Amino acid sequence: MPERYRIAHDSLGDLQIPADAYYGAQTARALENFPISGLHLPPAFVRAQALIKWAAAKAHADLGVLDARKAQAISQAAEEVMSGKFDPWFSVDIYQAGAGTSQNMNANEVIASRAAELLSGDRGDYTLVHPNDDVNKSQSTNDTIHVAMQIAGMDLLTHHLDPALQQLEQALRERGQAFASVVKAGRTHLQDAVPMYLGDEFFAWADNIRRHRYWLEQAAANLLYIGLGGNAIGTGINANPGFAARAVAYIASYTSQNYQLPANPFTFNQNPDEVVLVSGVLRNLALSLQRIANDLRLLSSGPRTGLAEIELPIIQPGSSIMPGKVNPVLPEMMNMVAYQVQGCDLTVAQAGGAGQLELNVMMPVMAANFLHEIAILSTASRALTDKCIIGIQAHVDACRTYAENTLSLATALNTVVGYETAAKVVKHALTQNLSLQAAGQSLGIDPTALGHALNVEEIAKAVPREGTSSADRGGPDLSTFLKSTEVSAKGTETSDRDIEPVNDGIRSSLPKESVATRRRNSKSMQNRKQDENSD
Repeated sequence: MPERYRIAHDSLGDLQIPADAYYGAQTARALENFPISGLHLPPAFVRAQALIKWAAAKAHADLGVLDARKAQAISQAAEEVMSGKFDPWFSVDIYQAGAGTSQNMNANEVIASRAAELLSGDRGDYTLVHPNDDVNKSQSTNDTIHVAMQIAGMDLLTHHLDPALQQLEQALRERGQAFASVVKAGRTHLQDAVPMYLGDEFFAWADNIRRHRYWLEQAAANLLYIGLGGNAIGTGINANPGFAARAVAYIASYTSQNYQLPANPFTFNQNPDEVVLVSGVLRNLALSLQRIANDLRLLSSGPRTGLAEIELPIIQPGSSIMPGKVNPVLPEMMNMVAYQVQGCDLTVAQAGGAGQLELNVMMPVMAANFLHEIAILSTASRALTDKCIIGIQAHVDACRTYAENTLSLATALNTVVGYETAAKVVKHALTQNLSLQAAGQSLGIDPTALGHALNVEEIAKAVPREGTSSADRGGPDLSTFLKSTEVSAKGTETSDRDIEPVNDGIRSSLPKESVATRRRNSKSMQNRKQDENSD
C-alpha cells in the first residue's frame, strides 16, 4: 500500500505532508497557519512566478553558475507550472505571511519537486534540486512577488481587459451609427433639456471608453519596469553579476513585452506604486462603466411608465412574483462589478501606502485585489457587450415624442424673441398644457418663425467644430492624435515614451529604449556575458 505521507524538512524542523504533494514544508506550514479565506492568488500570478523562475534558471545557465542539467530541469518544470498543470498545488491563502514568503516558497518547492522528478529522482528530493539554493537562486520574496504582480497584471491587461474594452467601444460606436438619425430629448439634472440624437449618446460612451483605454495604456507602461535581482532590499545581495539584466531580457523575450530594469532598485523594492497607479486608472474606468450602466437602466426604464427610449435584449425573467417582468440585468451586473473594483482599488491604495523602510509587506493582498479587478472588468465588459449592447433597439416614436414635448425646445427661441419672451412661452405652455408652438402663437409670435426655430432635427444637430470629423460624433481620431503628439511621462523611469495608436492595445505602450538597451537587446544571449563584462 503506498505511503500516505512523507516527511518534509525546513529550518524549523520536520513535519508530515501528503506523499503526493509537490509542495514542501514551508508551504505546508502556511496551509496550516493561514486557513483564513480559502481564496488563492489567481493562475495568472502563478504563471508569472513560474516565468520568473524559468528566466532565472536560464540566466544562471548562461552565466555558468548553475549546473546545466539542473537549470534545464528547473526551466522545464517552470514551463509545466506555467501551463497550469500544477495549479492545484498552489493553495496558500491570500491572507498570509507579509511580503508573500509563503507564496514564493510554494513556487520554489513545487518547481524543485518537479525538477527532481525530471532528473529521475523522487518528488521532494531536495538533494537534486533545492528550492532555496537552486530555484530561488539570486532572488528574494521581496523582489519576485512584486515583479510577479506586475507581470501578471500586464498579462491580464494586454490579453484580456484591453481587447474586451476595444470590443465594447466598437459595439457602442456601431449602435451610435444605427441611432444617428433618432432624435430624442436630452436631460440634465434628470429634467427635460434640449433635443439631441440618440446616436450622440452612444458615441459619447464609446469615446469615453476610448479615452480610458488610452489612460490605462499610459499607466500600464510603468509595469514594464521590474526590479528582479534587487533581492532583499535592493542591493542585489547574493545575485550574480549580470543576472538581473539577463533574467529580465528572457522575460521580455518570452512575453514579447519590453520589460526593463528600473532606474533605482531600492525605489522598486520599497514602493509598489506602479500597481497603485494602474489600480487608480482601473477605478476610474469602473466609474465610467458604472455611469454607462446607470444610463442604460434609465433609458430602458419602463416599459410603460418609464422613459422606454431604448429596449435592452431580454435574457432572463426579472421577477419571482411579478409575471412577465424583465430587468436590465447586464447593466445591474456592471454596477456591482464597478462597486467591487472601487473596493479593490481602496485596498490596493491603502496597502500600497503601508510600507516601512526598505519593504512593503502587503503585496499579497495588493496582488489579489489588483488582479481581481482586472479580471472582473474584463469578463463584465465582454458580457455587457455580447449580451446587451449589440442587441439594443431604439423606440423611435417614443424618442421623438419626448424631443417634441420638451419645454427646453424654447432655448432655440432665445435668438428669435430673446430669453425673457422665451421664458414666458415656456411658462404659458406649462400652465396651459400647450405645445411650445401653440403657446408661442397665443402670445403673438409669428408661426413661421416658431416652426423654423422649433425644428427638432435641426436643434438636435451638434454645431460643427474645427478640427473634428462630422462623420463620427465620437470625437477626434485618437490614433491620429497620438501619432503627432509626444507625451512627457514625468515620474516614470524615462522622460518620454513612444506612444502608438490606442487601437493597438496595451502592448503598444512600451518604454522608449536607450541606446544601451537597444544594443543589448540586439545581441544574442550567448554574447551578452562578454558585453556586460566590458561595460
